[in-house]
Amino acid sequence: MKILLINTDDSMGGAAIACLRLLTILEKTDGIEVKMLVQEKKRNSLNVNPLAYSWLQKKWAFLRFIKERLYFRFYEKNKEIRFAFSPANTGIDISEHHLVQEADIIHLHWINFGFLSINSLEKLFKLNKPIVWTLHDMWAFTGGCHHSGDCENYQIACGNCLQYLKNPSKNDLSNLVWQRKNTIFGQLNIHKTTIIGCSQWLTNRARKSSLFDGFSIKSIPNPLDTTLFSPQNKVVSRQKLGLPIDKKLVLFVAAKVSVIWKGFSYFQESLEILKTQIPNNQAIELVILGESNEETIQKLPFKAHALGRISDIQQIVSIYSAADVFVIPSIQENLPNTIMEAMACGTPAVGFEVGGIPEMIRHKENGFLAKYKSAKSFSEGIQWVLFEADHQKISQNARQNVLDNYSQATVVKQYLEVYQQLK
Repeated sequence: MKILLINTDDSMGGAAIACLRLLTILEKTDGIEVKMLVQEKKRNSLNVNPLAYSWLQKKWAFLRFIKERLYFRFYEKNKEIRFAFSPANTGIDISEHHLVQEADIIHLHWINFGFLSINSLEKLFKLNKPIVWTLHDMWAFTGGCHHSGDCENYQIACGNCLQYLKNPSKNDLSNLVWQRKNTIFGQLNIHKTTIIGCSQWLTNRARKSSLFDGFSIKSIPNPLDTTLFSPQNKVVSRQKLGLPIDKKLVLFVAAKVSVIWKGFSYFQESLEILKTQIPNNQAIELVILGESNEETIQKLPFKAHALGRISDIQQIVSIYSAADVFVIPSIQENLPNTIMEAMACGTPAVGFEVGGIPEMIRHKENGFLAKYKSAKSFSEGIQWVLFEADHQKISQNARQNVLDNYSQATVVKQYLEVYQQLK
């Protein structure tokens, strides 16, 4: 059986990481021949195949991305949400690509930002090949937004998009995109199509969308290599990274700290509260993994170690292992790989009750679930993990939760069942 995984790229994004991990598992599975097709290859993975090889092709890929962003600027409510809505009016036709033609099953993942447009998807669907579509956000069943927040218009038909469009109306851009999707999804053979949500939260939302009415929709989490992501000696990890061995370390991870959805402002506010609650402010230090600027780091009320972007997996495992608590103040999330990775390394997590996070963090068992957008509650969570909880017990619980639910063997078995049903 030939499986073709399709994702915009193979970089450090959550969907790309999940797709690459699935590729790695399937490569070792008897009876499966698997390839991955991306717009532009950024890693040295054997079975990842890019559309853009030459300098010119890469420039064209970048121009498609720019073209779509410029188009949306006429409609966007403000620049803060510029990358949170994809009209998918620009893309490339891959229906004649030899890997697509040879595939027995086409497995879509995250395909936005100028890679596949709605027209591209239509041409792909017309091949009448079995389709598996793993959702990493809500885009596939909305009028363009990647997360709808409190809006439930997608359940019937989008329009009046107050959150993302500057001129919301019944027939606004979100409605036009929704109508276009409704047309092309109607061309799909529902008996040859399976929709996968990588969290129960996302799966339940997909089931409520009229765009997916009648489709088979299942929930399968992202996989994790639990032999790679495993606990290391905390003192050794800190020494290796040049971090203090006598402090409580709080870890924040984001590809880019300033992205509004990552909730860094809530984290900063919670730290201000925490500083007033503990007698020894010198006991806590912060570790920031991801792109940040010096001004942002200097505003934090505790000493911070800004590590920048790191792609070396072994080093990332050491960072997770070095921390006493992993914090994720995101205000929009699906099933974050970072929580899974931290817990696999025995590090408990604190996060808001949003998206798929409550499926991963079990309150006061392997971490702390804070009230949504409450910096006070988030601060209480950090304090509980650092100073009140049985740290050894919650660390063991965190690791066990990943072994039970997100290990490679558990996840690949579920995907193989889906493939067999569609074959």
